[in-house]
Order: sequence, then C-alpha cells, then structure tokens
Amino acid sequence: MGIESRARRYAALGDPVRLALVDDLRTSDRSPGELSQRHGVPSNLLAHHLDVLEQAALIARLPSSGDARRRYVHLRHEAIAGLDTAFPAPDGPVLFVCTHNSARSQLAAAVWSESRGTPASSAGTHPAETVHPGAVEAAARAGLDLSRARPQSIDAIEFRPSLVITVCDRAHEELSPGMTWWHWSTPDPVDEATPEAFDGVLASLRDRIETLAR
Repeated sequence: MGIESRARRYAALGDPVRLALVDDLRTSDRSPGELSQRHGVPSNLLAHHLDVLEQAALIARLPSSGDARRRYVHLRHEAIAGLDTAFPAPDGPVLFVCTHNSARSQLAAAVWSESRGTPASSAGTHPAETVHPGAVEAAARAGLDLSRARPQSIDAIEFRPSLVITVCDRAHEELSPGMTWWHWSTPDPVDEATPEAFDGVLASLRDRIETLAR
C-alpha cells in the first residue's frame, strides 16, 4: 500500500463515528439502515461517512441477493490489516444460517470447527434435501468432511447458540434478526455451481473466521 493510500485510510478512520462503523463491520456486514439504528446516526450523515470510507477503499457496498433494493456494507479486511483491534468470538456453540443449508452455512460451520476448535452447526430457513455435491467436493479439497452432513431447518435447532451468523442475504432478510446476530453477505456458489465458485466462497468464509481473535 502506497503512502497516499495509507494516508487516506488513516484520515478516514480519524473520525470517531467512522471508527465505530469500521469496528462494527469487522464482525458483520450491515445494511445502512442497521448501521444508522445501531449507531444513532441520521441517514444523511451516515451516507457521508460511508462515502468517506468507500473513497479510502475501506468498505464496499454490495447489492443483496435477496431484496435487490437493499445494500450491505462490507469491510475490506485486507485494507485494515495491521490495525491493533481484536474482536473475540464466543467460545460457545455457533449457528450458521442460510436459505437451503446446502452450501454456505455447511461450509462455514465446518471451517469454524476446524479453525477454532469450538462447536459450530448450521441450519436453513427452507432446507434442501441434500448438501450440494459441489460443497462436499470443495470441503474435501480443503481437508474438511461434509460427506455425512444433512440440511436441517432452523426450527429444529434444540440448543441455544452463543452466536448466530447468517451467511445468506435472503435468510437474513427473512428472519429480521436482532442486534446480537452477525451477517456475512456471501454469494451463493450454487448459482454458478463451478468448483471455482465453491472454492471461492470457502476461502472467503475462512478469511472471515481467521480474522477473529481467539
């Protein structure tokens, strides 16, 4: 990163509101409406802060794969490498949720358990009959085993998770989760159904999980 890019990044983070937004986005993608509510910032002022962060290449605003009128603010984690801020995740069981529980949430739970050594499960709002073969194969290429995984409904979860993370825009918008949930806006690899799509999603989820402090 060049000196001018670094200067823009630090200048953008010099405002307390923008720093708080970045801290929030370290763990979860958020819609502008969610950020406005969580931080008590009017929508017009929030738009200004997001513009500054985007111009400094710290965030991206991504269209929802559910409601096309909606956007999610996503932190570019590579742009904040080196900042001394730790965001610990809970040690208790984590639940990952997507619509069909056939790819993203299954991969996320497998990566979480392998990377952090703590329990993780997955579920869907409208579970499919089977885990997608592309997800099983991508997991195997990464040394993970989804051969026995089966989709299940979120209504069938019998434990109380310490943290719920939606990895699907449609599920996030359907469930309207509370403030304590996280959301990772992740494209559905089933749409392309190529090995590259599944591998890319798995790598993205691994990057998310490994940025969390232990």
